[in-house]
Amino acid sequence: MSLQLHRKTHESVVYIDRDSAPRIMPSGEDFILEDLPIGTRVIYPKPPIKGLPNREAAIRYALNHPHDCDPLFAQLYPGMKVTIAVDDISLPLPPMATPDIRQTVIEIVADMLAGHGVDDVHIIIANSLHRKLTEWEMKRMVGSKIFDEFYPDRYYNHDAEWAEGLVTIGHTKHKEPLRINRRCVESDLIIYVNINLVPMDGGHKSVAVGLCDYESLRSHHEPQTIRDSDSYMDPARSALNHKIIPLGKMVDEKLNVFHIETALNNRMYTGALDFLLKNEDDFTSFDRLKFETIRRTMSKLPRAARRKMLHSMPSQYEMIACHAGRTDAVHEKIIEKNFDQYVIPIKGQCDILVTGIPDISPYNVYSILNPLLVQVMALGYHFNFYRGKPLLKKGGVLILHHPCYDEFDHNFHPSYIEFFNRLLPETRDSFTLREKYEREFANNPSYIEMYRRGNAYHGAHPFFMWYWGENGRQHVGKVIAAGAENAHVPAMLGWDRADNLTEAIAMARSYMGRSAEITMLHQPMIGIADME
Repeated sequence: MSLQLHRKTHESVVYIDRDSAPRIMPSGEDFILEDLPIGTRVIYPKPPIKGLPNREAAIRYALNHPHDCDPLFAQLYPGMKVTIAVDDISLPLPPMATPDIRQTVIEIVADMLAGHGVDDVHIIIANSLHRKLTEWEMKRMVGSKIFDEFYPDRYYNHDAEWAEGLVTIGHTKHKEPLRINRRCVESDLIIYVNINLVPMDGGHKSVAVGLCDYESLRSHHEPQTIRDSDSYMDPARSALNHKIIPLGKMVDEKLNVFHIETALNNRMYTGALDFLLKNEDDFTSFDRLKFETIRRTMSKLPRAARRKMLHSMPSQYEMIACHAGRTDAVHEKIIEKNFDQYVIPIKGQCDILVTGIPDISPYNVYSILNPLLVQVMALGYHFNFYRGKPLLKKGGVLILHHPCYDEFDHNFHPSYIEFFNRLLPETRDSFTLREKYEREFANNPSYIEMYRRGNAYHGAHPFFMWYWGENGRQHVGKVIAAGAENAHVPAMLGWDRADNLTEAIAMARSYMGRSAEITMLHQPMIGIADME
């Protein structure tokens, strides 16, 4: 067997030979075993970096030894107005086992504020145009102590459509406004609590994106910016990041922001599901028994029950770094730790890239992975898991494995339903969609009301999700949906369909040639291919 070893104890890149076992591939709410052709390169995530032994101590140390500013306690005084802003539950995936890191940070910060006589404190979830968290989700995220003390008057979701609750703090060089949550603007100090799961998180994005409105977001969440981001998992080459940095610097000039950023490892599962992180060649008999048991159980459950069971299994991510202080200095340290965990050295691009699509994304927590979100995971996230060059050659074939259900959550994703069924039959061109329809959806009174009073994503959000796959669409020659249960969804997305992976690979080889080189991203994959 030909191997590329990233660490002596782990095979990050494996080439399939005749003796290899089939590979596990997520397919919606199910797990399947698929045989791959001899010579297929399988990329596994790196093993988890060991978590910090005492995260409370690490957080306290970061608060007392910040980068480029005074310690947090030295910035506090009685009578001041403080706002704690916090990332929503779109990360990490799946939701973190309790106590959530956000709970630990906020409890420590709240005690410090109380000890310094600061009692005008609000906690705001920086959900931007994401759906607002439910009461249950809010309590789970911060724990009973913080929830009981602050909810609902002083612990709430950001509202990007509340005109009186927003303040314009400046404009871009193209005269586009940056509107930020009024409570934050009027605070003497903003303390931002961030979770970095991947390198595109955190930094200047936290306040400038998480606490803004539609018009502010529209200036950079647009097709050309995504096309020019190569990739957005590599901040140095991300046009999206380059556009957000000036907005973040505007925030730092106008407001007093103290960032608390945390980096996580990739220890997604333990216990009954720990075998999913292994190379299948290393499975024990017990691992194979667990896999068969889970697969049989899943096959007998209704779809909604399978989904509920998977979403109820919390992730076991551990904190591997915590830094606090001014934006740039803090974020530089956290990004460095992200790359330590995720970067996998790779030699050579492939002609065919195979990836399973798990049933959870940042945009369907406790919900359905609808067709637009399958597209986001495939052409947005999985295609962009690289630094330097894409894994897939220009014009190559991307094979995704997912049932591609024609199913939507009417409470969380109402505008997605109209986007998919009304707009995509007319055009899949992102620029046409933006110019012709985006503002119509953004200003739709029903969608605004469902966003503000309910738990729906903003009316413009499906447009941003479609744009998110723009650089993937421009690069990939053909997309094949293996295992799609219907022909309708792949056709609407502009993809081909195959009954199974074997058929999809045969189709791809007919397009790319019999000698086409195949690479598979082993799931669950949070990794960044670093092309030499």
